[in-house]
Amino acid sequence: MTQRNRLYPLLVVILSLFFVAGCGATAKKDIATRIEESNKPVITWGVKTDTNLFGLYNIQNQDIKGFDVDIAKAITDEITNGEGEADFVEVSSKTRISLLKNGNIDAIIATMTITDERKKVIDFSDVYFDAGQSLLVANDSPIENVESLEEGATVLAVKGANSAANLKKHAPQVRILELENYSEAFTALASGQGEAMTTDNAILLGIIDQNPGYRLAGEAFTEEPYGIGIEKGQDDFLEEVNTALETIKKNGVYDEIYDKWFGGLM
Repeated sequence: MTQRNRLYPLLVVILSLFFVAGCGATAKKDIATRIEESNKPVITWGVKTDTNLFGLYNIQNQDIKGFDVDIAKAITDEITNGEGEADFVEVSSKTRISLLKNGNIDAIIATMTITDERKKVIDFSDVYFDAGQSLLVANDSPIENVESLEEGATVLAVKGANSAANLKKHAPQVRILELENYSEAFTALASGQGEAMTTDNAILLGIIDQNPGYRLAGEAFTEEPYGIGIEKGQDDFLEEVNTALETIKKNGVYDEIYDKWFGGLM
């Protein structure tokens, strides 16, 4: 067999693989189309399960409750005209974007701040919650604000969030210890492994709600607008989420959910 004849079958295989891959990409429906064509549409949301007030797993009822969960349900109802279902998958600050990119979830609603760096990787909805980074300390702590953090003080943060980077800008003299989740970070604070814990004020208020004896130290020192994360290329779904979000803000549903979880706290 000549070299040309030997190469021909290989060329056919390569071209076939390209053709199959191309057809698969073309045939893959986007989320908006999937919802529209389904008799019982399901939107899968990535939520946190360790963040009181936003997303917390209820052992007794075996479900997740919180502001993010209720907003996701309200948006699902709007998009599907009340005929769909909101499904929830546990995420963390560290795993949420990778789970979205891998297709395990349709959207992230998990106290995620809209940042320019994250916009390079995923798209965001309009802002659905305005937060700001603060410090959590014990009631008897001498720390009054971020400016009063002494050199060498240890501040606890969570991996995958932008809290550590923000704090380095405002208090470069401190030592930052990053842990896997908020539960671990607060446990470390309570056991004396740090002088303060830092993340968004709304999240810290959820911790205070469950743990008397702690307070916020000073005002928020950053602005943290939360957005719903959606994979790039899902423009129709993003538009539907924004439209639904605008609707629940206008018809009072958003305010009802906000008052349910934050009435008297913020």
